[in-house]
Amino acid sequence: MATGMSTVNTMIERVLKRDRFVTATALALVCIIAWVWLLSGVGMGMTALDMTRMTYGDHSVMKPGMSVASNWTLEHALTMFAMWWVMMAAMMLPGATPVILLAAVINRQAAPGATPFGSTRAFVAGYLLAWGGFSLFATAMQWTLQVSGLLSAMTLAIGDRPLSGVLLLAAAAWQLAPLKQACLRQCRSPARLLVAGRGRSALRGGCVHGMYCVGCCWFLMLLLFVGGVMNLLWIVALAFYVLLEKVLPQARRLVQLTAALLAAAGIVTLFG
Repeated sequence: MATGMSTVNTMIERVLKRDRFVTATALALVCIIAWVWLLSGVGMGMTALDMTRMTYGDHSVMKPGMSVASNWTLEHALTMFAMWWVMMAAMMLPGATPVILLAAVINRQAAPGATPFGSTRAFVAGYLLAWGGFSLFATAMQWTLQVSGLLSAMTLAIGDRPLSGVLLLAAAAWQLAPLKQACLRQCRSPARLLVAGRGRSALRGGCVHGMYCVGCCWFLMLLLFVGGVMNLLWIVALAFYVLLEKVLPQARRLVQLTAALLAAAGIVTLFG
């Protein structure tokens, strides 16, 4: 009897390892595709590297036909929305991978006979759907800033120092807000949420977790308007920071330190 149970446990472990490998590989491919498309400029006519160089004043990269359209047609709006959504996927999926793998294990244990990766795909789709909602908001904010003349149509960066300073100070305040801390706790310790949602829609579970993730990071993502929406240095720095927030044991101290740095940057921007 003991031998039989040991054999069953070994088989289950092998299945779970295979599921984790397949899921992790699929997520890696999605992230690679998102980053490649992001680096290529997401259909805007300029690569992300070109736009990064322009953000810091290097206009030598300008060639005929290389421009970011400021005329907000429906096509341009959809392109900007796609840019934001792909960028959020590239930045946020690496940090969400441990949660997605945990959800895959819980779903497999809850329904051993079900299609192994259907629920995982639904969970990821729900997670990306939450960031799609943020991308829609960011696109609307970009349109508002651009038509008001506060956002450069070429570098997609705010040129108004007081507004940039206010955004930095607001981001610092959000880092210390109780709601931010609550969302961060759910992002770092999602097991209770995943177990409570076992047997429910995986799409809904992914969307709920994604909403907590948006709650943690949405103000940080808006700082891309300060540094340049397609500024690779800011994109990589923010993506790396979000990953650290989710995995480091002393995340609270990191959040407090970041809040202090953002506040200092905001004050310097306003009064420096």
